[in-house]
Amino acid sequence: MASMSHSSIALCGASASASASDHLRSSTNGVSLRTLGRAMVASTKRNNLYVTARLKKGKKFDHPWPSNPDPNVKGGVLSYLSTFKPLGDTQKPVTLDFEKPLVELEKKIVDVRKMAAETGLDFTDQIITLETKYRQALKDLYTHLTPIQRVNIARHPNRPTFLDHIHNITDKFMELHGDRAGYDDPAIVTGIGTIDGKRYMFIGHQKGRNTKENIMRNFGMPTPHGYRKALRMMYYADHHGFPIVTFIDTPGAYADLKSEELGQGEAIANNLRTMFGLKVPILSIVIGEGGSGGALAIGCANKMLMLENAVFYVASPEACAAILWNSSKAAPEAAEKLRITSRELVKLNVADGIIPEPLGGAHADPSWTSQQIKIAINENMNEFGKMSGEELLKHRMAKYRKIGVFIENAPVEPEIKVNMKRRDAVVSNSRKLEGEVEKLKEQILKAKETSSSEDQPSSEVLNEMIKKLKSEIDDEYTEAARAMGLEERLTAMRGEFSKASEEEHLVHPILIEKIEKLKEEFNTRLSEAPNYESLKSKLDMLRDFSRAKAASEAASVKNEINKRFQEAVDRPEVREKVEAIKAEVASSGASSFEELSDELKEKVLKTKGEVEAEMAGVLKSMGLELEAVKPNVAEQIFVPSENIQEKVEKLNREISEKIEEVVRAPEIKSMVELLKVENAKASQTPGDTKVSQKIETLEQQIKQKIADALSMSGLQEKQEELEKELAVAREVAAVKSEESLKEDDDDDDDDDDDDGSESEKPEIINPSFA
Repeated sequence: MASMSHSSIALCGASASASASDHLRSSTNGVSLRTLGRAMVASTKRNNLYVTARLKKGKKFDHPWPSNPDPNVKGGVLSYLSTFKPLGDTQKPVTLDFEKPLVELEKKIVDVRKMAAETGLDFTDQIITLETKYRQALKDLYTHLTPIQRVNIARHPNRPTFLDHIHNITDKFMELHGDRAGYDDPAIVTGIGTIDGKRYMFIGHQKGRNTKENIMRNFGMPTPHGYRKALRMMYYADHHGFPIVTFIDTPGAYADLKSEELGQGEAIANNLRTMFGLKVPILSIVIGEGGSGGALAIGCANKMLMLENAVFYVASPEACAAILWNSSKAAPEAAEKLRITSRELVKLNVADGIIPEPLGGAHADPSWTSQQIKIAINENMNEFGKMSGEELLKHRMAKYRKIGVFIENAPVEPEIKVNMKRRDAVVSNSRKLEGEVEKLKEQILKAKETSSSEDQPSSEVLNEMIKKLKSEIDDEYTEAARAMGLEERLTAMRGEFSKASEEEHLVHPILIEKIEKLKEEFNTRLSEAPNYESLKSKLDMLRDFSRAKAASEAASVKNEINKRFQEAVDRPEVREKVEAIKAEVASSGASSFEELSDELKEKVLKTKGEVEAEMAGVLKSMGLELEAVKPNVAEQIFVPSENIQEKVEKLNREISEKIEEVVRAPEIKSMVELLKVENAKASQTPGDTKVSQKIETLEQQIKQKIADALSMSGLQEKQEELEKELAVAREVAAVKSEESLKEDDDDDDDDDDDDGSESEKPEIINPSFA
């Protein structure tokens, strides 16, 4: 800027001591360049005119890394060295066509929440019902996706890109640019990064997160310059021994005239040839679209993994439909015929594994998806690390040699397994357990025919196997929680619950709600865990073991009861009584019990009672509870009037409605939820008196609350009055039945007696018991 005033800083003069820069003076005014460089303001005087310039201090960069970098820096150490920055604004939610039916349900949930907040009313039940339906609908939708729907998810605008995953999984990352021919294609990003202290060369297609970035990145479609840049980095990694990890996410190579003039086909072919000769491990991961040669140019690897909703195709479904059916509207059918999904490609041996995604796709939880990718990289690189360079070359060649092999009329050979995952131990353990299950089943079948003493060894083996299997299932659950990223939340929730339990007061309903939500989330996402199949098989085995144990115990108890009964019947005194009464009945000449004399009837009933008493003693000696019920003739033939039956039914309905109303109250509901939690805790820690006392206290409190509510409602008085009315009616019916039994002619009352004997006694809900 120009100014007519005199400068406040004098720029003339010499420094105090001579130096090399003192000899380098301006040719205009003789000012020392050293003094001029240090000054923030410089001026030149010409004809009383002063020109002033302000020098801006430049930004200092640490190179290559600080001496003590903070590993917890978000986005990695020195993330400013990359042009990729976190977006300032959150991405707008995008709803795919097949997701629109769920939008209305989600809006209803939001509306109900607003109503609850504005009115202060309790809509908890409605909200829980809607959320449950929404989660179930979401799960059903994403477990039955069609191929074209997975294509749409792979193309989702908010799907995490290559650099999103890189910044989530790497400790450090330095982007490398240029193909050494004057070009730097932004559609392919390359760089060196570290994961858990191990250095890798990362190469990947980079799409944009918005329109501006997509234009800059050319929508993830590389030119020949990008493939030559990737080739240069592959040579660099091979020279220094860095494993290569490529991320594929492109609709295809850029097919314009300029790219063809620059040798697009030659660049792709050169990459294909070179990748088959690199002596370092190569792992390719398809995170979105894998389009034709544009994907293969960085995809010739020892193993290729795919995200669950990624696709890999030789031609897009739209292009295939236009070629075969002359219309892009047939894209859904083309996507199905092309077999481009991860599951289909694993069956065809094109892909070697599937990396799970959360419900809703990778964009629903990008950090969790990145962690699954990190786990897959570590597992596969550990396996590749055991191979030499020549073994890696043979392994890579074998992967592609087995694709598409077909021999007509040849015998079926065992499938060649190239999957390098460490699953041998799990498979062997599962097969071993299956064999043990079959052996135990045979032992149990044999035990049914033998005595309980012979059954004891198999019971001990069964208990040992169940204990061992439960321990393995606990480990599987822990591994699943770690894979889903829920381990820290589970630990924190367990600490909160333990703290609340130690304080010996009711757990807050909010904590109960958190526990239920975490439990539901865990169960919902459990099927996505890598060890889900192993966990499921072990749970099935545990169910078989439990059934086998129950059958064994039931057979043992049955054999013991039969043995004790036979011993009781074979006693001399009992046998003599039975034989004597049989002889008297035979000598009487009666053909039925009714034809016996009253004295003989009394003897028969007395003997029967003695035998039943012996049987009851046997059951009690085995620790079994026995309750004898004597039938009441008056009750059997008692038929209440229609008026009384209506009163009983009405009272039962009122009591049931009142109990349901009381149970729905927030206070009782929280106590019931706490009782469920304590029961679950008691099943895990049997013998804990503290937990048992808390359960007993809660049960008494709930019963007392319900009884108080029923007594205050006046239902108890109604019950007492109705019971008195029933007692009077029952006495009248008993008197009438006795008189009718004494009469010789029972034709008048036969119909009533028969109908009455078939009816059941009406029951009234006891409020105190409820």
